[in-house]
Amino acid sequence: MSRSDELLTVPQVLTELGGVSRRTFYRWRELGRAPVCVQLPNLELRVWRSDLIAWLDSRREAA
Repeated sequence: MSRSDELLTVPQVLTELGGVSRRTFYRWRELGRAPVCVQLPNLELRVWRSDLIAWLDSRREAA
C-alpha cells in the first residue's frame, strides 16, 4: 500500500469489476475468492485499490 492508494467502497469495487453484482461479490467472500477487504468499525467493507489490482493480477490466465 502506498500513500497514493485509496480505499474503495463495495459499489466502487463492483463498478471496477465491470458491474459484478453485490450478491456475487459477497458469495466470493464466503468462498474465500474475493479481494482482501478491510472491515470498518461500522461493519462496512472497503478494499484498498492496490489489493484489488493484486487480486486481479493473481487471476490472470496465461494465453
